Amino acid sequence: MAESTHSPASAPAPEYYVHSFPAPGLRQIVRHITGNTADGKSRFLESNSGEHCRFMVENQAVANIIYSTQETPVDLNNNIDIAKAHEKEPPFHYPSGSILRMIDFGPSVSSPWHRALTLDYGVVIEGVFELTLDSGEKRIMRPGDVSIQRATKHMWRNITGNGSLPGRMLWMLLDCQEVVLADGTKVEGDLGALRGEYEGRGNY
Repeated sequence: MAESTHSPASAPAPEYYVHSFPAPGLRQIVRHITGNTADGKSRFLESNSGEHCRFMVENQAVANIIYSTQETPVDLNNNIDIAKAHEKEPPFHYPSGSILRMIDFGPSVSSPWHRALTLDYGVVIEGVFELTLDSGEKRIMRPGDVSIQRATKHMWRNITGNGSLPGRMLWMLLDCQEVVLADGTKVEGDLGALRGEYEGRGNY
């Protein structure tokens, strides 16, 4: 798996410190990539945990890219899509593409406030999370619960075990058209403090 581009701080590590994927206390996952043989038979091409991860929130969370595509419809011929997915860690999202991103959160870790110009399907895999919108509305999400984020400003907080345990979520990010409010105002994307994680690496 690719190493993070961020070096750990020289200060003493916090009590909960993420230095690999999976985060401490969460199980390793396996992705299975399939393909077709020359005679049309289906087979497994790869079984692994992915190769692109990124440590965040002062190494108290880690994002693992399960897969990404750079266009729609996707070209599957000659395994072109697999080569592109392996080649480099993707930006926050790809125009006309897709990103499947899993994030392990340490206990009580919150995401920064952010709004991406994407359609995001968020699924709780392990733990309990609080989803807050900038309107002040909140929802508690448990394993199997799904959020449909439609270019809205929000933040996540891991409240698993009353903030004492790690948690895991999975997001599928898809591109969307320009979003315009009823008064004609164009909605702008803003990753907030997350922007530093993706600065210079494409779209937000």
